[in-house]
Amino acid sequence: MNKEPSVKMALCGEYQRLLEQCQSNLEIWNERRAEISNSRMIKKEEGDELLRLQANFARAYAVLQHHSKECELCELVSQLEGGAAMDGWESLSDSTQYV
Repeated sequence: MNKEPSVKMALCGEYQRLLEQCQSNLEIWNERRAEISNSRMIKKEEGDELLRLQANFARAYAVLQHHSKECELCELVSQLEGGAAMDGWESLSDSTQYV
């Protein structure tokens, strides 16, 4: 994971807060998914929990993406960085496939 701070994070406190919330939701989902996948039998409640955690991450990511497109400061930084609409997403991506 890329942990280098982005310009957006340095300039926009709301972007940084939303990115941290998104990262936290992803970590929680990944950790719980790993715990459950190590058990032999997955109960309906655990499946429901994984779906809820996945939805929490998806919601946090959507809010981050929306902010990045709607915030004038973030949009300006994106344009200056060559149009990268979601600078910072690389830190969330770990190339893992989720089932």
